[in-house]
Amino acid sequence: MRRARALLLCLMGAALGLTGPAAAEPTDTAVKAAFLPRFARYVTWPASAMPKGSDPFVLCVIGADPFGGQLDAAARSQTVDGRRIAVRHLDSATGADQCQIAFIGGSRNQPAGQLLSALGHKPVLTVTDSANGAQRGIIHFALVGGRVRFFIDEAAAEQRGLSISSRLLALAVGVRA
Repeated sequence: MRRARALLLCLMGAALGLTGPAAAEPTDTAVKAAFLPRFARYVTWPASAMPKGSDPFVLCVIGADPFGGQLDAAARSQTVDGRRIAVRHLDSATGADQCQIAFIGGSRNQPAGQLLSALGHKPVLTVTDSANGAQRGIIHFALVGGRVRFFIDEAAAEQRGLSISSRLLALAVGVRA
């Protein structure tokens, strides 16, 4: 458990570029924005779901975007298997089958649950946030003890052909197998 916590702290610190004791406490939104592109390092997609040729790895925000420029900035410095990460902002699930990761923000016209249903069993790592309701994607952010943590639905990932590393599973507050 100590190793998992140490890994979580290292991931958060590296993701946020924190150095030294004078570093300011990051906002919850900044922590989530830093985690999103890093999740890709711990997930394996079926070959058919990966970008072709030199196409970028695609991280989408569908619906409301709580991140502003924070997610774009976090993704800019990351790569997945040598590919740059492109962040796309979508109003609906139309075109989301081109995403490898989809943060489901939801909206009044399309709540998170409706967007999750629209993605069906496609090989997309869906990520939700308790701030947007009770509907859960494969990874679900929540505040636990005042800190950003996440739950993982490993069974849903497997149904979509995704495999999640045991290292990421060890960092989750809860895992549904």
